[in-house]
Amino acid sequence: MEILKVTPRGYCYGVVDAITLAKRVASDPNVPRPIYVLGQIVHNRHVVNQLEALGIITLDGTVRIQLLDQVPSGATVIFTAHGVSPAVKEAALRRGLHVYDATCPDVTRTHDLIQEKIAQGRFVLYIGTPGHPEPEGAMGEAPTDRIALVASRAEAAEIAVPDGMPIAVMTQTTLSQWDTRAIIDVIRERFPAAEIYNEICMATQSRQEAAVKAAAEVDLVIVVGDRRSNNSNRLVEVVQVVGEKRAIRVESAEDLNPEWFHQVSKVAVTSGSSTPTEITRAVIKQIGEWATVTNHTKSMPPL
Repeated sequence: MEILKVTPRGYCYGVVDAITLAKRVASDPNVPRPIYVLGQIVHNRHVVNQLEALGIITLDGTVRIQLLDQVPSGATVIFTAHGVSPAVKEAALRRGLHVYDATCPDVTRTHDLIQEKIAQGRFVLYIGTPGHPEPEGAMGEAPTDRIALVASRAEAAEIAVPDGMPIAVMTQTTLSQWDTRAIIDVIRERFPAAEIYNEICMATQSRQEAAVKAAAEVDLVIVVGDRRSNNSNRLVEVVQVVGEKRAIRVESAEDLNPEWFHQVSKVAVTSGSSTPTEITRAVIKQIGEWATVTNHTKSMPPL
């Protein structure tokens, strides 16, 4: 059995920046304690456990403004890479909390774009995943009557928009380009004059394209990523739907099942943008121990 180690894979620059910031805050003796993260800094339990070992407390939940209530006055709070709404920022400052913002620059650009389009008098259709922290933060940039979350083609076909109001469309950065394209097609059909801003980050897109390309060469694709990682779950979906190959997501080597590799001559391994390199290496090592393996590292060109 041959292992194809797909590149790019693993941490994107936004995740690296967020984790680096959190570790720097934890190591600074002048930062007021306790230190909290408003949600998971990135969606990976291994990373969360590493930060907890440094004394950082993760407040896990989906509604950031409610999580903020658990932070005692005078403490320190870190905003995650997914971004938070202006209401959360204002509440933190009003309470006198010490704030560090680890929002990914790609997410910040989407927030800025929403503000710009609202100021221009547009209604925003935001394509995203319900219950995910990134849409929660982004949609908080607009009045509730000027923005709507769209999660599927069916919703795009039915969602109500104020008569005569021009439309701008934006997307969650960690979605699949193929999923957003299908939804955008429906919106374009209904609103031909809509301004479209496909905000999927390049790190997400390049990993998806590489995974789909790899799928054409292998019998099975293993995606290493946390169950809550939207970009990891999307990697599985694009391999299955676009690449038309079997794909399985695992959180660590312990999740692997040797029976998956029966009659598999070539397997590809990739990982989500919030997955630590050492976790992916352990998965590759475990697969290699089950068979005589020829390891190849191959960078997949864009589609």
